[in-house]
Amino acid sequence: MDGSSFEKPVTILTGLGTPTRIESAAEAHALLADWPRASRTAAHDIAAKACRAAMDGEIDAETARATFVAFARRNDLLAPQTSSSVAGGTVIDWATRSQRVNAPA
Repeated sequence: MDGSSFEKPVTILTGLGTPTRIESAAEAHALLADWPRASRTAAHDIAAKACRAAMDGEIDAETARATFVAFARRNDLLAPQTSSSVAGGTVIDWATRSQRVNAPA
């Protein structure tokens, strides 16, 4: 784990709502660098500078992560927090349940 890796990834929604895990200041910086210039705000600039500073070892990665989360929240990019449990069973249980229930006896 390099010095710019986040302790906990930030999951954002990209494209057509695809969950994307951002695991480091470098990944966050790359996304911010690709952000349309016309849509850049103060939150974008702060997050981009913080991510660059973390990549350069000037600040810790968690500080950069916090600024990136603030940017993502302001732009409605944060993915909803989910759990692998669904109504008392795991996602795998629910995915295979219909196969077990509908299987010939």
